[in-house]
Amino acid sequence: MSPAELKRAAAARAVGLVEDGMRLGLGTGSTATIFVELLGEKVRAGLSVVGVPTSEATRRAAEAAGIPLTTLDETPDLDLTIDGADEIDPQLRLIKGGGGALLREKIVAAASRRMVVIVDGAKRVDTLGRFPLPIEVVPFGLVATTLAVAAAIRSAGCAGPLGIRKGADGTPFLTDGGHLILDAGLARIPDPEALARALVAVPGVVEHGLFLGLATGAIVAEAADGQSRIVTLGAA
Repeated sequence: MSPAELKRAAAARAVGLVEDGMRLGLGTGSTATIFVELLGEKVRAGLSVVGVPTSEATRRAAEAAGIPLTTLDETPDLDLTIDGADEIDPQLRLIKGGGGALLREKIVAAASRRMVVIVDGAKRVDTLGRFPLPIEVVPFGLVATTLAVAAAIRSAGCAGPLGIRKGADGTPFLTDGGHLILDAGLARIPDPEALARALVAVPGVVEHGLFLGLATGAIVAEAADGQSRIVTLGAA
């Protein structure tokens, strides 16, 4: 099966977790977008939910799908967040932020009673780090912040190239909050908790893409004999 078909299979299983009256966090990324599309079909068929989008792109997709939206200011306690991930390890630790929405994604996940991650099997790893780790930073003092981030990475026993994310037009990518993203190609993160502590201590770092202790479960769609096989991890 193709990656797109596996993503759809994971998203479809996640829709089955949604109950009438739920307050949902709506994730960002290719798999989460499919979830929003499928959830919209349920809403149009009579399911009553409200959602908090984790990015402007997800907001537009949810509005197009007919999903009623709210904000965390109006609805600060959420029942369930469904989101994708760039990597997931056996302890349900994640790397997220490939789409640039890590700050809002983490705020929404932290406001949720449950966070279920939907991924295809290629996102499962034994050790995080193969996917470049996004680190969101403020534009002010960028060079000083970059040097401090590099030192923090070394202090956590990691190494690899660190660079500003660029958009399709070659200019620096800006998040929905107007921040920049440093992508760290670390290959392997032996102690994600140590790296997370080191990064949050750097002035100028807004957030990082290590999601630790937030995911309560995962739905993984894997290819098996030409068919999709769903593997659930944790409380999914």
